[in-house]
Amino acid sequence: MRVTTKQYHQDAKAQGERTKLRPLLQQLLLAGVLGPATGGLAMAAEPADPVPASGPAAAAAAEAGAPRSDAPVLNEVTVKASGLGLTSADMSTPATVLEGDVLTLRQAATLGETLDGEPGIHASHFGAGASRPIIRGMDGPRVQILSDGSELHDASTISPDHAVASEPMLATQIEVLRGPSALIYGGGGAMGGVVNILDDKIPTSIPKNGITGSAQLRGSTGAGETAGAFSLTGGAGQLAIHAEGMARDAGDYRVGSGWAPNGQSQGRVGGSFNRTDTGSLGLSWIGTQGYLGLAYTRQTARYGLPGHNHSFEGCHTHGDHLHCGGHDHGDEDGHDHGGDEHDHDHGSVPVVDLNSERWDLRGEWRNPTAGIAALRVRGGWTDYRHDEIEGGQVSTTFKNRAHDLRVEAELEPIAGWRGVIGLQTVQRKFSAEGEEAYVQPTETRRNSIYLLEEYRWQDWRWQAALRHERQTVDAQQSGISRSHSGTSFSLGSVWKFTPGYSLSASLTQGNRLPTAEELYANGLHMATSTYERGNADLKRERSQALDIGLRKTAGDTTFSVNAFHHRVKGYIYGATLDEHDGLQLLQYTQADARFTGVEGQVRQKLSRQWGLTLFGDAVRARLEDGSALPRIPAARVGLRVDTFYKGWDAQAEWVQVLRQNRVTAYETETDGYGMLNVSASYTLRTSGGMPWQFFIKGNNLTNRLAFAHTSFIKNAAPLMGRNITVGVKVSF
Repeated sequence: MRVTTKQYHQDAKAQGERTKLRPLLQQLLLAGVLGPATGGLAMAAEPADPVPASGPAAAAAAEAGAPRSDAPVLNEVTVKASGLGLTSADMSTPATVLEGDVLTLRQAATLGETLDGEPGIHASHFGAGASRPIIRGMDGPRVQILSDGSELHDASTISPDHAVASEPMLATQIEVLRGPSALIYGGGGAMGGVVNILDDKIPTSIPKNGITGSAQLRGSTGAGETAGAFSLTGGAGQLAIHAEGMARDAGDYRVGSGWAPNGQSQGRVGGSFNRTDTGSLGLSWIGTQGYLGLAYTRQTARYGLPGHNHSFEGCHTHGDHLHCGGHDHGDEDGHDHGGDEHDHDHGSVPVVDLNSERWDLRGEWRNPTAGIAALRVRGGWTDYRHDEIEGGQVSTTFKNRAHDLRVEAELEPIAGWRGVIGLQTVQRKFSAEGEEAYVQPTETRRNSIYLLEEYRWQDWRWQAALRHERQTVDAQQSGISRSHSGTSFSLGSVWKFTPGYSLSASLTQGNRLPTAEELYANGLHMATSTYERGNADLKRERSQALDIGLRKTAGDTTFSVNAFHHRVKGYIYGATLDEHDGLQLLQYTQADARFTGVEGQVRQKLSRQWGLTLFGDAVRARLEDGSALPRIPAARVGLRVDTFYKGWDAQAEWVQVLRQNRVTAYETETDGYGMLNVSASYTLRTSGGMPWQFFIKGNNLTNRLAFAHTSFIKNAAPLMGRNITVGVKVSF
């Protein structure tokens, strides 16, 4: 269910998920759960030691001053990626944090689906295996995805059909931030935002009882999904070891009633299956002043590519026009090119076979010397590969080998200022081989230096950030090399002008350097039904972003509202020059663009246990000539009612997505839709004090046929229809 809970809901505790594990994972899971669970379940209708409600409704009630907490003020959680241990209330731009019960309920097969529904955040929706977050209408390289501060280095920024190589079910916290704190992770990330995924794979402390962990199982009806995950940390002395794993098996998903592509009724999206396995093993040395740890992670996935169109094979360009003379539609022997789905003589739906291996290095040394509060290091080494398989044969192979090293120092306060200064270096070698190798092999090198500072004075908090980076991209086949550099800065402030109220504002000037794909792409990309051409003469993007917010965090009525305006000089996008039977010729080009929008939510406490929330967001993106940009999310608004009672927590919401009629050339309008989502959870303790959390949630209960305007394949892969999920999670 798209729970769409408040971006600052975070009462910790977790709930559950699901039902089928691979044999090895199941053995580890049972060993982890049954070993500590010696007390047995307390069978009373209510727990012997009642557990306070800790889910979204209870968190919302606590924010509004409900009596389950004596304090009527919002309890904020620390945003780790902020660099200075700030809470979302301390930041001059909105920060979204999902953790505990809220994260457990929101966890989905992809990162985009997990975050979809948070204010200002949508998903790219490419079947069930690949979906990236879209923040305020910006996606791809303008949204940086991190693993505890280190770049992921998968291939998801290259194309929307490439999965994000991170597993939401193993995340302990997911953060989305913008503005000054986002700037320290890259000038491009300051434009859209930064998504930081936290996990436990490198321990930072020794468990009090020698071992700690969790396990969860879930099952859902929409795709017949079964999934499970476990996490175990053990340690003694100064050493701690961590193991975690996850397995998912989901078939083709059902869509809402009334879908009839090619005039024939169809209940499922062919090729939307998803099978994923992820495992990590980490080891840490932990001392009185910090820790140093290393972890190995391997992820394998196999998922389908719905909407793949073989009729475009052999298409090429003549100048700014497409030519597909080799395909005389309707008369070709053995071929039927009558619609969005083409499962004919070329074989079944194409499949992505993904393998990602990654090493992570994390460390912190607190108070190493005078003037420095902490030294931190983050490193990631990634060997990523995926094969696109058609008719049982590998048609295209994508490889990405990269490393990322970040070293930073948190400075002691000087004259009221405290800050972080750091260095980052990134090297990436990318290659594509085969039928759809539309990007030539490239090597990218990027070096950066950054500074983040904060100053507090009475009811004011000021934040400033500066980042300079230089990048070189070498094309291996053509021998072309392009170097770019850019300096970005951001200034923000928060004014708590009266108890419970705050006003925030930030101004950011960012520089995003063009990616290898934008510079050197040249070829047919059938997954998105496009022929893409890069532009080696692209310059850096320069953006100016203004964000203003008003917040109330105490009392019966609480709210958070933000308005923003982004002006981008030299915005890089794929302009459609021509179209042939659904195939579009995209030329990467530059033009000035503007993004303007608003997002927010208001919650009213109705009684001791009941609350009502109104939420919504809207963004309008256009070029300077007034024309629209492609695949911009439609505006949406929703109403949610929530309640809690002892161990119970429940909510129901209606989300209305409006029609998107602001479209660019060769783009079609997308109808609006409404969805009903409901969830309920219950927390029960064993006689030994171990919490078990059970939940059920329903998405799209009216089984509405809906299409996402943000998707390249919206007509070939509608959104999932009615889906019921049940799950359980235990922590120890």
